[in-house]
Amino acid sequence: MPHRDEKVSMLGHELELLMGERQRLLQVVGATAALVASLDSSLLPQGAIKSANLVSSSLNALPEETLRDALAAVRAEIEKEVRVRT
Repeated sequence: MPHRDEKVSMLGHELELLMGERQRLLQVVGATAALVASLDSSLLPQGAIKSANLVSSSLNALPEETLRDALAAVRAEIEKEVRVRT
């Protein structure tokens, strides 16, 4: 059974790595969503409009639950930073 235990341990480690990566990606997506929501598209330079549309379309294509998780991850990060500063 040592071989099986080793595989289980490796899978557990890989799962932890993937969950950490997911959390970081959720923070990026959440921060991006917050940034896009705060933009006034009429004030964007012409060269940035295409990129902003691409980001907006990508965010809109996400499942609602994923976007909710992403915004929650950013909110938690902002609250953590505020606590550290005070």
